[in-house]
Amino acid sequence: MGAYEEKKEACGTVCLKYLLFTFNFLFWLAGGVVMAVGVWTLVEKSNYISLLPSKTYAASAYILVLAGAIVMVTGVLGCCATFKEQRKLLGVYFVLLLCIFLLEILAGVLAYIYYQQLNDELKQNLKATMINKYRQSDENEHITKAVDELQQEFKCCGSNNSTDWVESEWIRSADSKGRKVPDSCCKTEIDLCGQRDHPSNIYKVEGGCISKLEKFILEHLKIIGAVGIGIACVQIIGMVFTCCLYRSLKAEPY
Repeated sequence: MGAYEEKKEACGTVCLKYLLFTFNFLFWLAGGVVMAVGVWTLVEKSNYISLLPSKTYAASAYILVLAGAIVMVTGVLGCCATFKEQRKLLGVYFVLLLCIFLLEILAGVLAYIYYQQLNDELKQNLKATMINKYRQSDENEHITKAVDELQQEFKCCGSNNSTDWVESEWIRSADSKGRKVPDSCCKTEIDLCGQRDHPSNIYKVEGGCISKLEKFILEHLKIIGAVGIGIACVQIIGMVFTCCLYRSLKAEPY
């Protein structure tokens, strides 16, 4: 009877090992996905981040990149710990899983918080950024590039509408060469096309660039939040498997 029980326990341990190994492989792949989402968020539209006074959006993405990198390393450690059946390694693996879990939850929470305050932040700051910093100095060159890219890609003009540019320091200066809006407002962008602000020449979008940028960032925040919280929930399974294997190994005689 004792031999049967020992055989049963050994079989259970083997099953746990292979379950945990499978989880670690999938977890390693998930780490790549998490890191890719973070990098994609930072790289694809990195210029737009400069238009946002709050760093919460960028922080969420950086946390995902960090969590993804740790996940990939942890996945390898988990495989080693599983096959070597070392309780110390399993303990370290569990602690790392817990840290990553907390990081991803943090990224998801930050994304959700920023999701709630995004509209007010854009209304308060985007117009001021566009009219006060556009083409004002070399140190604001990234702002100028971001605004031009924003208006061309989203086919919009001005924060709320094209008349916002009337207040622009650059438009009111001689440097604008008589332009009423930046050339990036034009449907066909050519030099000095901004001198004519007729609807046939420039983009006239209801809600202006605020509505377009808000929609774009909200979509990214949903992805960041979903990926962070989704994979964090899956990690709970891995932590349960780790605890079970740890206890199983502890119970086995040496």
